[in-house]
Amino acid sequence: MDEFAADTKVEWREWGPAAFEDAAEAGKPLLLALTVPWSSECREMDRRTYGEPRIAANVNDGFVPVRVDADRHPRVRERYNMGGFPSTVFLTPDGKVLSGATYLGPDGFRDILDGVRETWDAKGEAAGSVPRSVGAGVPPAGEVTPRIEEHMVEQLLGAYDEEFGGWGSDVKFPMARTVEFALVRARDQATRTLEAIRTHLRDTYDGGFYRFAANRDWSDARSEKLLDENAAILRAFAHAYRYTGEEAYRETAEGTLDYLTTTLWNGEAEAFAGSQAGDSSYTQLQATEREDADAPHVDDTVFADRNGVAVDALCTYVAYTDDERAQRYAERARDHVVEQLVDDDGAVIHYADPDAGDVGERGLLLDQARVLQGLTTSWQVLGEGGPATAVADWTVDELQAENGAFRDGPVTGAGLLSEPQYPLDATVELADALADLAELTGDEEYRTAAEEAIAAFAGAADRMGVEVAAYASVASRLLEPASVRVGALAGSDLHRAALRLADHESVVVPDAANLDDVAEQRVDGEVTGTAESPAELEALLTGE
Repeated sequence: MDEFAADTKVEWREWGPAAFEDAAEAGKPLLLALTVPWSSECREMDRRTYGEPRIAANVNDGFVPVRVDADRHPRVRERYNMGGFPSTVFLTPDGKVLSGATYLGPDGFRDILDGVRETWDAKGEAAGSVPRSVGAGVPPAGEVTPRIEEHMVEQLLGAYDEEFGGWGSDVKFPMARTVEFALVRARDQATRTLEAIRTHLRDTYDGGFYRFAANRDWSDARSEKLLDENAAILRAFAHAYRYTGEEAYRETAEGTLDYLTTTLWNGEAEAFAGSQAGDSSYTQLQATEREDADAPHVDDTVFADRNGVAVDALCTYVAYTDDERAQRYAERARDHVVEQLVDDDGAVIHYADPDAGDVGERGLLLDQARVLQGLTTSWQVLGEGGPATAVADWTVDELQAENGAFRDGPVTGAGLLSEPQYPLDATVELADALADLAELTGDEEYRTAAEEAIAAFAGAADRMGVEVAAYASVASRLLEPASVRVGALAGSDLHRAALRLADHESVVVPDAANLDDVAEQRVDGEVTGTAESPAELEALLTGE
């Protein structure tokens, strides 16, 4: 149970079969409270609603209350999230949804309690329904063609906000991977968006970036900070520095590195903490006032997926800057994940809290994908891939369906966890890492697995928007794989030149077989040129 449950008067149960069995035996619906440690609204609902004695007594008497930390239980989150946190969900004993909402104050909560009880008394189990995201089944397959990338470029142009930067006309998210797609296809859009992110979402006092802005003009920023989102932004600014050479981008990436390696560094675990809570009353203070105030809560949980993104981002920064601190922290976080969260078979554990005897799920797709991406980037930059092939092999063997799509994890568990989902975002991240691994190992089976995964969604490609621009990026990479193979060890002058000069969607292979102090460029499996020095490599890759 999370540490904030004590702020309530509800007799919470842990998620699991026992709670559902007890609900069935008692003939009661369940109340599922999906919370996250970084949400101020979750804390407010704990105090105002669940902390109200009469409401708590009503819940304890008429329902089986279950509380879930959504960060620690992502499969529960993906099936029952009502669109934000907290999510307040009423379930039948077989896991179907009776009703749901996000934040509810005392009056709204009383109203929904009465409505759910009336519905339950009138219809019982028959009143439940399966969320659309769960019942969607396998995605629509199709052919991977250049049209996928063309369509996404059209989406960039159509959705771009010329007045304020970013994409869309409402809430503004950083969309770091969309920025990276745009860097080589619509660079002005990418750089203007990065300027907006830096201007409006960066915490100029404590460091790091806020999650999103509530308004089109990037105002009313939400102040929570998540590890994976900050790491992704760091990587986007690093790539922008690589393409433009502008020091401002490097300095912004370095500032984010400062935040990750101080506030979000879990020194006991030697890895990165999951998040820092939002607190608007704190972030609105002047700098001098913050000095005497308590900073928002940091969740020290070391999540495999978020650390995978951090390792990837820090290694990318190292590739362009040779920054020793970034390399040191990337190695430490990578080693912790490999030693503590990857088993001998290559299955990744979502998190582990030995002191509390709490261990997360094993073999979640997003964990597998992001840890693999961290390992393949480490391989390219530092020459150390660790158990990358084991992680990839386990994922392909255990999670890839016959149509090529990847399940989000095991098909077991309470509620609707036995219903598989096929998430696009996690599949894209995995396919990206598998494409890297194919070049690094020379094993075409990894590319085949990535191609099948991308093809599994290609039937819906013409309906995809800019928020999944990375899908088009991976599709493009698979249609025309590009790499720079270096016949020298990682850290050599030739290897370091390759990291700086290669397109960020290409793969750099250090210590490549059958090459002796020579670098070669390959496109779609064909050697298009060789170089024996950094200067020759620059001429080859830039055409100058």
